[in-house]
Amino acid sequence: MNDRFEDDNMQNTDQGTSEISFEQMLDAYDSKIGREFKPGDMVEGQIIAIGENSIYLDTGTKSDGVVDKSELLDENGEFQYSVGDILKLYVVSLSESEVILSKAVSGAGMAAMIEDAYHGRTPVEGRVTGVIKGGFSVEVLGKRAFCPVSQIDVKYVETPEDYEGQTHHFLITRYEEKGRNIVVSRRELLNEQIREARTAFMKELAEGDTVQGKVTKLMSYGAFIELAPGVEGMAHISELSWSRVEKPEEVVRVDDILPVKVLKIEKPLSDSPKISLSVKQTSGNPWDNIGTTFSTGDQVSGKVVRLTSFGAFVEIAPGIDGLVHISEMSHVKRVLRPEDEVSVGETIQVMIKAIDMDSKRISLSMKDAAGDPWTGVSAKYPVGSVVDGTLEKKEGFGLFIRLEPGITGLMPMSNLRQSANAGKIESLKPGDGLQVLVQEVDEDNRRMTLTPPDQKSSGNWKQFAKSTKGGSSFGSMESILRAALEKKK
Repeated sequence: MNDRFEDDNMQNTDQGTSEISFEQMLDAYDSKIGREFKPGDMVEGQIIAIGENSIYLDTGTKSDGVVDKSELLDENGEFQYSVGDILKLYVVSLSESEVILSKAVSGAGMAAMIEDAYHGRTPVEGRVTGVIKGGFSVEVLGKRAFCPVSQIDVKYVETPEDYEGQTHHFLITRYEEKGRNIVVSRRELLNEQIREARTAFMKELAEGDTVQGKVTKLMSYGAFIELAPGVEGMAHISELSWSRVEKPEEVVRVDDILPVKVLKIEKPLSDSPKISLSVKQTSGNPWDNIGTTFSTGDQVSGKVVRLTSFGAFVEIAPGIDGLVHISEMSHVKRVLRPEDEVSVGETIQVMIKAIDMDSKRISLSMKDAAGDPWTGVSAKYPVGSVVDGTLEKKEGFGLFIRLEPGITGLMPMSNLRQSANAGKIESLKPGDGLQVLVQEVDEDNRRMTLTPPDQKSSGNWKQFAKSTKGGSSFGSMESILRAALEKKK
């Protein structure tokens, strides 16, 4: 048969446009004589002819390889190969004229090859016939073999029944008692395939590449992502999103398929290369377009993402955080702890006070978004008007009286002593209500001076003062002014 193909090749050469000298052909033939195979060797050969039942390959030796065509049919029974295709097969037996090849050491009448396959570490074909204690029963060349459950796959086996009836290639890892005790492993073959795939993948992978990956595991510090069989990298939690992330599961889930950018590769040719990945860097940095998105003075809503002793960080867009300093939280009171005003996860309204592109910092204000209560206070509380107030605090130099949240005025002791009801006013407690006369307003410096409305009037105390606890009513501004005019007369 080999001679027949050599004759055909010579005829084809004679008819071709290029000629090969006899000397070149002799050299090629001599080079093949020196190459020999033994059963179990793997052969990589090119298909040179396709027969009705057999496929013929150039083995690189003086003998052609022959493989049963039925072994190369796909799951639909179709033969998908053509002349010129390269196949990897195993040597089953040899003769002077041909090399018998197979996808694996398998098939009827080849039981004697089991021991050779064991010593030569040649894959054999086996069918899982059942699930037994500790593993599987596997039929190999008519012999019963045992495959431990840990050796049937590279992944954890949750349902062994799923493998029953399946046919795979195995390595014989133990051969004892003339074949009465045979142990096989599929895991070793799979690991070898993974190593080959990993080596090929790592030769092409470079820092800066963007590739698809599958999330395999989540940890508190990040996500492990499989890039190829046997190749896994890790995206630190800070590289999962431009937004602040507390837990990886907030942005990714196991089995998610997503693009990742390779940041760094350490030990690229080792069995366990260390690869640093980024999910967020596959999309644009939100700071790149912030100038067209936000401006100083804009009012926006945002989510509180973090609290510190000096303020609250608020996310106003994915990946864009700004700081509300504690001094910018309220116009109406002094804030001592940010957590007294806001909580993590709460959505609040803020105003953008400043944007620092170089430092990537944004200053925000809650109080400016709510509005400054002192704006327009001169018109709201004109000098000479009598208004209701609440005693807020007593000091040696005067009384602080709140007219509304954020608007507090001072009644100096010098003004209080001029009132005929000074004693009554001094007896009030914080929280008690009273009427006051607006004496002076300094809107720019946020100051207001107050005085008792009677100015030593002998009017009835019950007409101008009350306790909020007691529930008595103030005297009207009209009656107070009338009493003051009569006294002047």
